[in-house]
Amino acid sequence: MDHQHLSTLLWREQELLDLLLFKAEEKQYLILTGKSRWLARIAHEIEVVLEQLRTLEVERAAATEQIAGRLGLEANPSLRTLADCAPAPWNDLYAKHHEALLVLVSELRGLSDANKELIESGLAVINDALATSRPAASAGTYTQSGRASGNAYRSVTLDGSL
Repeated sequence: MDHQHLSTLLWREQELLDLLLFKAEEKQYLILTGKSRWLARIAHEIEVVLEQLRTLEVERAAATEQIAGRLGLEANPSLRTLADCAPAPWNDLYAKHHEALLVLVSELRGLSDANKELIESGLAVINDALATSRPAASAGTYTQSGRASGNAYRSVTLDGSL
């Protein structure tokens, strides 16, 4: 494996993170518009992209290890460390990959946090609505004989004109 291969993997990782960002924005749109019907589908699509990222990460780690060995670096170096030690023009390219990945991850974290807050506030609204629509504890039911259930007896006045 060489620098070109690692760079290709890093470009692919950026593409997948960008796709993940797009999917997270789609999810936010669905949450904001109340189109909950599609939330399961977008969650599945996000999981597919995450699985592709996990697979790519394994391949990137292997490529990084091999290059790090040739450069005399310790095992599992960061991309920043690799950029600092790589020969030109790879050092500059790795530094640009590093910056781009940081920006994408930062955007993803922010959007993910915002989506989580939207979902939590939506659940709170639903819980409040459910709490206000529950029947009062004092409202009883009736038995087969037509009396109020429990020991709660009360007098009833009927209008004779009915």
